[in-house]
Amino acid sequence: MASSKTPRETFARMSFAKIYPAYVNKVERKGKPREDLHKVITWLTGFDDDTIQSLVEEGVDFETFFDRATLNPNAHLITGMICGYRVEEIDDELIRNVRYLDKLVDEVARGKKMTSILRSG
Repeated sequence: MASSKTPRETFARMSFAKIYPAYVNKVERKGKPREDLHKVITWLTGFDDDTIQSLVEEGVDFETFFDRATLNPNAHLITGMICGYRVEEIDDELIRNVRYLDKLVDEVARGKKMTSILRSG
C-alpha cells in the first residue's frame, strides 16, 4: 500500500540528526572542512556549533529544527535549482527552508566562495 503522506509531512518528519552526517560526508568527501558546513548552517539558522550538536543528539526532525531556528533575513536570496526544483518557487515554507539548507551544503561541497554562499544582500 502506498504512503499517503504529503510532501510537507515527509519533510517535517525527516530527521535532521540522520541527514546531518550525510551533509558532513558530502562536504568532507569534497575536501571541505566541517567548519564550513557549520558556517552555512549558522548563517541560515542562527544556531551555534553547540546548538547544532545538541539538535543532532536530540534527534530533532526538520520541522522542529526550523521551528527553533531564526532564519537569516537574506535567506530569500538563495536561488537556483536543487533536486529539480527552483528553491525560490517553492511555496511551502518548511520545504523551502530544507531546500535552502540543501542548496547551501551543495555550494560548500562544490567549493563556492564562502562570501558568495553567505549572501549579504
